[in-house]
Amino acid sequence: MGQELEWKTRKERIDKKLISTISKWKIIKYKPSLDLSKLTNHAVEEFPTDNGPADYALFVNGKLLGIIEAKKLSVGPANVLEQAKRYSKGYMNGIGNWNGYGVPFLYSTNGEIIYFIDVRNELNYSRKISNFHSPDALLEFFEKSSVPEKDKFSKINYPSEKLRPYQLQAIKETEKAISNGRRAMLIAMATGTGKTFLTVSQIYRLLESKVAKRILFLVDRRALAAQAVREFASYVTPRKNKFDKEYEVYSQKFQREDFENEEFNPKILPNKYLTNPGPSHTFVYVSTIQRMTVNLFGWENAYGQHASDPDYEEDAHQINIPVHAFDLIIADECHRGYTSTESAIWRQVIEYFDAIKIGLTATPAPHTLSLFEKVVFRYSTEKAITEGYLVDYEAVKIKSGVKMHGAFLKAGESVGRIDTETGVESYDRLEDEREFSSEDIERKITSPDSNQKIIKEIAKYAYKFEKNNGRFPKTLIFAVNDMPHISHADQIVKICREEFGMGDKFVQKITGNASVDRPLQKIREFRNLSEPKVVVTVDMLSTGVDIPALEFIVFMRPVKSRILWVQMLGRGTRLCPDIYKSHFTIFDCFDGTLIKYFKNTTDFEVELPSKNPLTLVEIINNIFQNVDRVYYTRVLVKRLRRIQREMSGEAIIKFAEFIPDGDLGKFAGSLENNIRNNFVETIKILRNNKFQKLLLDYPRAKKTFLVAYENEDVVTSEELERFGDYEKAEDYLEAFSKFVKTNKNKIDSLSIIIDKPKKYRLEVIEDLRNILIKNKFIEKDLRKAHSKIYHKAMVDIISMIKHAAIETEPVLDITERVNNALEKVFKDRKLNIEQKLWIEYIREHLIKTLSLDLEDFRLQPVFEKHGGLRKAELVFKEDLDKIISSINSSLAA
Repeated sequence: MGQELEWKTRKERIDKKLISTISKWKIIKYKPSLDLSKLTNHAVEEFPTDNGPADYALFVNGKLLGIIEAKKLSVGPANVLEQAKRYSKGYMNGIGNWNGYGVPFLYSTNGEIIYFIDVRNELNYSRKISNFHSPDALLEFFEKSSVPEKDKFSKINYPSEKLRPYQLQAIKETEKAISNGRRAMLIAMATGTGKTFLTVSQIYRLLESKVAKRILFLVDRRALAAQAVREFASYVTPRKNKFDKEYEVYSQKFQREDFENEEFNPKILPNKYLTNPGPSHTFVYVSTIQRMTVNLFGWENAYGQHASDPDYEEDAHQINIPVHAFDLIIADECHRGYTSTESAIWRQVIEYFDAIKIGLTATPAPHTLSLFEKVVFRYSTEKAITEGYLVDYEAVKIKSGVKMHGAFLKAGESVGRIDTETGVESYDRLEDEREFSSEDIERKITSPDSNQKIIKEIAKYAYKFEKNNGRFPKTLIFAVNDMPHISHADQIVKICREEFGMGDKFVQKITGNASVDRPLQKIREFRNLSEPKVVVTVDMLSTGVDIPALEFIVFMRPVKSRILWVQMLGRGTRLCPDIYKSHFTIFDCFDGTLIKYFKNTTDFEVELPSKNPLTLVEIINNIFQNVDRVYYTRVLVKRLRRIQREMSGEAIIKFAEFIPDGDLGKFAGSLENNIRNNFVETIKILRNNKFQKLLLDYPRAKKTFLVAYENEDVVTSEELERFGDYEKAEDYLEAFSKFVKTNKNKIDSLSIIIDKPKKYRLEVIEDLRNILIKNKFIEKDLRKAHSKIYHKAMVDIISMIKHAAIETEPVLDITERVNNALEKVFKDRKLNIEQKLWIEYIREHLIKTLSLDLEDFRLQPVFEKHGGLRKAELVFKEDLDKIISSINSSLAA
């Protein structure tokens, strides 16, 4: 096949894009007699400039606003803009002069790929766009204010006093990136740290500054869209108005259940705002990715759209939306798309629009980084926990022989055989022994004894928790699957109901299975009501669901995705002051191997996401056309192996018509060699229409699912300790000692505690705690490690440091250190009754803070309620400053 000539590329590709209902250009030939002032939306071919004829000159209302340089399909257009720039410099009779350029908007294209640049600003750089801008778009670009973004932002106050410091920093970093010309960026913030509130605050500044006027807030579930619309409606602006009273906020059509019991009527976006965006439009549109996919590409390209799906968009349809419809797109939870199909659709939708793009995620992944290019702000779970915005977790590892090693069935054992198509169970005795791997559990076989023992083990911790805290812990269990007739989720629900004996409402299943009635309502009940206490899911609750009261998360399913793992854990990290939640507990039913596997998986290489999987027919055609033949032959071999494992005996007979003995495995094994050495005969088989049809519709082996009633499991559990990045307290304290010894002369606060106690004061301990946190030595973990080794529950931070520096220094708990210090300061003084009382107040304060300051007497409740600073000065007379200094020195001595 020969290369496509340039004239053909122009006529069959470029012209079609220009005259489409989205771009709306009229193509005309240049004539010397042409009245340029009368051209309104015209693309003039072969338009003359002093530096040669431009392939297309774009006129709007008599103004030459754009030039297109066209190349044939086989030429990459990225560098061809230089030619368009030359033509722009060769036409100075137009509407302006920008550093020697006479035409502001330049394009280069090979008919499929389009590059664009606005040359009016020297700092601008070219970018890839999905289609040509319409005449209206170019006019809007031209008339838009040329004031730099940073100047626009600087005039606007930050919109909410409720912004946390890291949220404010995220806004500043994002605005800095936009001001520097960046058009794609990622904000990585831990689950539960307020991404939606941050986004609404950020959008308000973007609208106020007029950096963006038409904003798309993209989510992937209707429930999240409803949540975002509520957030906009409740947000209070600096003018003390609700957001939607100052700016238009639109959404898609919702169902009543999306808003619980609220009387709320969101505004539905008029279609003309999408099809005919105008410079007068200023609004926010909250939409699901599913709906926008249908709007842009039609129903045939939508994913996950079934009538039983809670996110089904029944009123959506394809419409003509120009690429400039939005100035800015914010994509929430943009890590989504666990399959190549889903991630490809995310990419297609976001890349369609020529807009600034901001991705929000807790878990940056290769496909999100390749789309949004750079993380401009990061706020990790660890930092959020350290700063008190999320809760930490404890871990319990449950060891199950079946989960770890699979099941071995002996000859003669009774088993149940479940027909996976009908659910009918028959009973049988095994004639031969059979072995199943751990990966087969709950897929090919289940062991009721194993599941029962695991739940019983979890119940022990739940009952202990209830006894200590006065409440049963809200518990989320991740099951392997929820497939008809062999549902692991159903089995776990049944076992839990029997174990806890509190009725059906106490234990519920919430999955994406069509048999689950009103899943969104069930999620709300789990979040808001006292029951259910236990919910079994597969992965529906892994993302996008906020249940602050959750305290137990149980992994009965293996997890291999780092993103999914972090998102699942994110269900438990949220604060819940109503129940004084201090932490949550992970139950790793794979002997702690999941926790260990994901412990150090935060670094990853950035790669482009895979495209939609090619069909077998497309793969075979690529082999035939010699398109990367070696690679696609290997792909085909893998596909054939997959088919081989699912074939029935009937399929073997049918394949025998084409290949020896119908042995597809053998055929696959020799395929690479046959393609090299016997291409004609082999490709003839592969391209046979009947053979290809058989590859798609071959008779499958009937599957059965075994219930191993006599298989016994051994299940044990133990609390899994963590000391920072270390599993052993000894290793953690050794690393801490090394840190202290290395830095004792480099870090002032360390030096003061070790060698200069007279300089010890409040600022020293605060500075030291921050330094330790940055180096992953959190006081809570250090105290736990000291307790493990020295059997003291509340070792104070000063003791920890002194002992780390010099092993002979005693390890004291906080009370011992405070008592020793006070004894040293007051042992030779004659104290009256009132002074003795105030020493007890000081003791109470020191046990909490380990430092004393003059301001403490003015501000701290323990002193304030007894008369505060004035009273303390009367009690201790002129000695108060000296007493404070002596106490601090004694604490650090």
